[in-house]
Amino acid sequence: MEIRSVKGSDYYAISPLINEWWGGRQMSDMLPKLFFDHFTKTSFIAEKEGEIVGFLIGILSQSQSNEAYIHFVGVHPEYRKNDIGRHLYHQFFNVVHQNGRNIVRCVTSPVNKTSIAYHLKMGFEMEEGDKLMDGISVHSDYDGLNQDRVLFVKQLSNYNKVLF
Repeated sequence: MEIRSVKGSDYYAISPLINEWWGGRQMSDMLPKLFFDHFTKTSFIAEKEGEIVGFLIGILSQSQSNEAYIHFVGVHPEYRKNDIGRHLYHQFFNVVHQNGRNIVRCVTSPVNKTSIAYHLKMGFEMEEGDKLMDGISVHSDYDGLNQDRVLFVKQLSNYNKVLF
């Protein structure tokens, strides 16, 4: 497996895969091409034998000088449980650390139990919201009316660079 930075043309390969990889959920609108054009140093593609098997779109916050944000991550359903996500996250953590940042944030939907479990496994902490849904702390209307979200934060202060 090879991990490389995204490029603008990757949008055209990844965009059609998103809804399929999310089991038919309409998610592709959440990842416009601008991420592939403007965040190439903090976003990554995982390829196996030339096939895209995963991606991570991340940014360094312009508003919070010590923070970074993971906007979107996907792993091909047939390649899950192969540490692809972990490798992508660690590639991002390395870049975050190299840029003197210590905090990584991300957001997921309360219905995405797999994502919630994965982020907890990766050492993220759930930020306390204003209500509970199925025992999960949720931020009401975070992304608009009836668009509740689970917010995560991870401290990288003791982060050691991971080499592949």
